[in-house]
Amino acid sequence: MPAENGAVADGEMKEDDEEQRDREAEAGGGGPAAAAAAAAGTSRAEAATRLYRRRWLIVLLFSSYSLCNSFQWIQYGIINNIFMKFYGVDSFAIDWMSMIYMLTYIPCIFPVTWLLDKQGLRVVALLAAALNCTGTWIKVSSVRPDLFWVTALGQFTCSLAQVFILGMPSRIASVWFGSHEVSTACSIGVFGNQLGIAIGFLVPPMLVPNIDDMDQLAYHISIMFYMTAGVATFLFILVVTVFEEQPATPPTQAQAAARSLCPEQYSYTASILRLLHNRPFVLLIVTYGLNVGCFYAVGTMLNRMIIEHYPGQELNAGRIGLTIVIAGMFGSLLSGIWLDRTKTYKQTTLAVYLMSFVGMLVFTFTLDLGHLWVVFLTAAILGFFMTGYLPLGFEFAVEMTYPESEGTSSGLLNCSAQVSSNLTFVGSRQTSKSTQLPWALGYWPRTTGPWPPTAPCNKYPTDPPQP
Repeated sequence: MPAENGAVADGEMKEDDEEQRDREAEAGGGGPAAAAAAAAGTSRAEAATRLYRRRWLIVLLFSSYSLCNSFQWIQYGIINNIFMKFYGVDSFAIDWMSMIYMLTYIPCIFPVTWLLDKQGLRVVALLAAALNCTGTWIKVSSVRPDLFWVTALGQFTCSLAQVFILGMPSRIASVWFGSHEVSTACSIGVFGNQLGIAIGFLVPPMLVPNIDDMDQLAYHISIMFYMTAGVATFLFILVVTVFEEQPATPPTQAQAAARSLCPEQYSYTASILRLLHNRPFVLLIVTYGLNVGCFYAVGTMLNRMIIEHYPGQELNAGRIGLTIVIAGMFGSLLSGIWLDRTKTYKQTTLAVYLMSFVGMLVFTFTLDLGHLWVVFLTAAILGFFMTGYLPLGFEFAVEMTYPESEGTSSGLLNCSAQVSSNLTFVGSRQTSKSTQLPWALGYWPRTTGPWPPTAPCNKYPTDPPQP
C-alpha cells in the first residue's frame, strides 16, 4: 500500500504543478496559448497516467454485488433436504437450482463478453445488478409449496446476472489499477465471489432449520429471501449512482495504448479465433475448467455427501463448505500478492494443480472415516489450492493472451469451468445410480464388506447396512 499511495500522491502533485504553470503563464500575459505551450513543455516522452483512490471503491462495489449473487448459487443446495421437503420435489430438482448457474453461463457468455468489449464496464455492471435484484424479488413471491416453478424462475434470473459478473475482475483490474497491483486487484474482485459462496454455505442452515411445520418453514425461508432482496436492491442503487466506466486518465501505458485504438480496428470474432489458435491458452482453458469445475460440483453436492455419512449434520455441512471457501480466499489473496512480486505464473499454476489433485484424493478417501474434524481439515487443504486458483487462472490468461480483451479470455475460462462442472455433476449422479460407486466426488457409501466389492456393484442394495 505505501507504493500505491505514493503513486497517487505523485500523480496529484504532478497535476498541481501543471495547474500552477498554467496560472503563471496566463498571468505573464500569454493567455491560454502560453499556458498550453507551458504544459507542452513538460515531458512529452511521458504518457499521461494516474492512479485514482476511487479505484478501490469500484472494485469493492463490484465485489459486493458479486458476493450477493454467488450467495444465491448455493443457498438451495446446502439445505437440499429442507427444500425437497418444502417444495415436494426430488434432490435432482434442487441440485439443478445450483447447476442452472453453470448451464446458463455456457450459451450466454459470448454475447455478454461482446457487450463488455463494445459497451464497457458500467453497462455490464448495471445489467448484472438489475438482474440480480429482479431475481431476488421473484424468489420473495415463491414461498409456497406449490410455487417451485416461481423460485426456479428467480434462480434462473440470478444465474443470468452471474454471466455479467464472472468475467469482470480482470477487466476492472486492468482498466483501473497500476501494473504492479493488477493481480491483487483481480484477487479482491474474485474475493467477493468466494465470500458470497462462503456465506451461502454458512447462513442458510442457520436461518432455515429442518422442521416439519410447513408454516414455520415458509416463514424462515421468506426471512432469508427478504434479506437477500434488500441487500440486492441497496447494491443496485449503489451501482447506478457510484459505478464508473473508467478513470479520466489511464493507469498504465497499456491502457493508454488501448484507448488510442479505434473501435473499428477491433473484431470480437477475430479475437475469439486468435484465442482458440493460441495453444498454451487452450491448454489453460481445459485444465482450469477441470480444476474449478470440480469445485463447483463439490459445492453443489456437498450437503448430500455430508448427510450420507453424518446424518443430521446439515449445519456442519454448511460449515465445511465455509471452510473450503475461506481457505480458498486466503489462497486467492496470497497467490495475487505472490504473482505481483514474482510473475511466476506457469510454475505457480503447476504447483496449485498438483496440490489440488492431492487435496481431492485426501478429501475423497477420508470422508467416510466417521470423524468430522478430519473432514474439516481435508476440506481446508482442498479449498486453499482448488478455490484459491480462481484469480491466478484469470491473470495467467491475461498475461498469455495480451493484447486480447481480458473479458473474452476470462469468459472462455469460466465457460470451460461451467461445462466441466455440469459433466462432473451429471456423471457423478449416473455413476451413483448405476454402480453405487460415486467415488469421484467423495460421495462414497459405507458398507460392511470389503472394498472394492467382489460382486457386481449393481447387486448391492440402494441403502447398504451401516456398521
